Parts: sequence; structure tokens; C-alpha cells
Amino acid sequence: MKLSEAVGKRVENLLAERNMTQYQLYKNGGIPRSTISVTVDGKYKTVKLDTIYQIVATLGISLKEFFDDTLFDEIED
Repeated sequence: MKLSEAVGKRVENLLAERNMTQYQLYKNGGIPRSTISVTVDGKYKTVKLDTIYQIVATLGISLKEFFDDTLFDEIED
């Protein structure tokens, strides 16, 4: 799994855990809807750390908590 795919899957999982939609993340965090969509879908080759930070801040977790998931143990080049 590529890093961008793992990030997208992690965001998707966190939204599901919180019963949140991408739209709610956009409304609460001010992150462009298109950015959220392509991040969750893993369409970016890279994801900006600023984007990840905005997402985790909106979800009320730290970057450490975000990356502390087994999804990131499976990263390929």
C-alpha cells in the first residue's frame, strides 16, 4: 500500500468511527471538499502534512494518534 492510500484509508476509518461524513469534515474543518475527497480516495501521489494536520485537528486527535495505526506498517515505496 502506498502512503497516500494509507492516509486516505485512515481518514475514511476515522470518519466511520465518528459517524462523520466527508461533508461534515469539510464544514467543521474548512478543508476543501475536493481535497478531502481525493485524499480519502488515495488519488494524490502525496498528501501535504498541512492537510493531514487540518484533518486531525478537526477530528480532535494528534498527528501521533493518526499515524499510530497498523495501516502504516504496510507502506511500500
